[in-house]
Amino acid sequence: MKFVKPLVYSTLAFALAACSSLGSGGPEKDKTYRITILHTNDHHGRFWKNGDGEYGMAARKTLIDGIRAEVKASGGYSLLLDGGDVNTGVPESDLQDAVPDFKGMNLLGYDAMAVGNHEFDKPLFVLKMQRDLIKFPMLAANIYDRGERMFEPYKIFSLGGVRVGVMGLTTEDTYKMVHPDNVKNIEFRSVIAEAAKVVPELRAKVDVVIAATHMGHYENGNHGTQAVGDVEMARAVKGIDMVVGGHTQNPACMKAENVLDREYVPGTECKPDRQNGTWVVQAHEWGKYVGRADFEYRNGDFKLVKYALIPVNLMKSVKAADGKTSKVPYTVAIAEDKDMLAMLTPYQEFGQQKLNVEIGSADGKLEGDRAVVRAKPASMGVLIARAMMEKTRADFAVVNSGGVRESLPAGKLTYKDVLKVQPFGNTVTTVDLTGAESLAYLNAAAKMSVGSGAFPQFAGVNLVITGTAVTSATIKGAPLDLAKTYRMTVNNFQAAGGDGYPKLTTHKSYVDTGFVDADVLKAYVTAKSPIKAAEFDPGEAVVRK
Repeated sequence: MKFVKPLVYSTLAFALAACSSLGSGGPEKDKTYRITILHTNDHHGRFWKNGDGEYGMAARKTLIDGIRAEVKASGGYSLLLDGGDVNTGVPESDLQDAVPDFKGMNLLGYDAMAVGNHEFDKPLFVLKMQRDLIKFPMLAANIYDRGERMFEPYKIFSLGGVRVGVMGLTTEDTYKMVHPDNVKNIEFRSVIAEAAKVVPELRAKVDVVIAATHMGHYENGNHGTQAVGDVEMARAVKGIDMVVGGHTQNPACMKAENVLDREYVPGTECKPDRQNGTWVVQAHEWGKYVGRADFEYRNGDFKLVKYALIPVNLMKSVKAADGKTSKVPYTVAIAEDKDMLAMLTPYQEFGQQKLNVEIGSADGKLEGDRAVVRAKPASMGVLIARAMMEKTRADFAVVNSGGVRESLPAGKLTYKDVLKVQPFGNTVTTVDLTGAESLAYLNAAAKMSVGSGAFPQFAGVNLVITGTAVTSATIKGAPLDLAKTYRMTVNNFQAAGGDGYPKLTTHKSYVDTGFVDADVLKAYVTAKSPIKAAEFDPGEAVVRK
């Protein structure tokens, strides 16, 4: 399915659009232009604030409107860009194909966005609907459909005479991160090769080049088995002034040259990355921050004056003198915009209503009671683990029992029932491990204390645990081979070292799929209904001696 006109036509359209937006003359000599780039990324369906009142598009609008007004009053100009992955995150958005999110972006006045891999999570007709809905372009120079670009490669803006070209790029890993049917006949070509072609073309037309990307910010370019990211591209392609990124969902704040500040505290100074003359930024995820980069342009020099990540009502816990704990904003509280709330409220209410819709049934209880699931293998743990395995094509799964909050009852099941089991909105991750690494992880799991939230649930493996050590292990019905490679799936909390599990996020093959665990379980329950509870009885798959 092609969404753009033939290449000759689209090239002409780009040229006409560029001419109409450039005005005449370009920037004046010896004049200083103030240009502010605002940016977000990896929104993932968070159009509504969370239970603590954090983020949400209504507060984001208040913040952005205020910045725009300030910049305009000082004689400056601004652009609002996004690094992609608007789709996939919370049920209220997912159930409505991210319509509230894209409408919210229209109201926020985004100028352009990169195409994220999660924009392909649903069939292409959904993506087409979203593209028709928005009032700004999705950009991707390296995505081809049957030999033609599927999206505009760039957009040119005139900011008081300064011509700014914004180019889009999307991770080459997209094809292996989404359902094959959704990217059939679509190529995700080399971002470096495409940037090397597009940047000189843009440089001939504009004064400033910005890349809006969904490729990932990897510390010192160490991308492991993942496709190349922003750092590697900036090093390889000269002529990009700034990269507004997404995909890895971290604040791209640096502790030192090529050293990421992994302990960044909201509201403190953020020093953006700098590679080959290119500023590289990323604003974490979910609209938790709005990135603000204030530049001055004068006689061809594009100079960064100030950079900040501005928290959107992010909260911290504080303890009072009486010992009680409460949550307060890291920085000043931001009020919610009334117009945005009025537009989004019906979508939020509709989403809530949909949670009570029947999704399937079970012929018996799937045991997830806290006292059981934290002490021994339980059917609810097996069900969750198998759902994760099927979604990711993993060989085995390990689930921390603290992430299992409820049983599924016998009878009709609703989405609300699923969300009671998995209420945290964790995402499903994968990592490809050697047999030796797999055994080491299984041994770490075996050491987790009975009664704790870390106590493990398994699927795909048969284990004998003697004391706190694995003394026998089979995967997919065969003895674990230390030299073979296996794919394991865990949730992102576990992968980050939660509950004391080994940290996996720095492993070269680590992938956060972005799929929310509850959504994965819901889809599995629907597909397998009526669920036969006996099929998920753990039996003697894990024996402790």
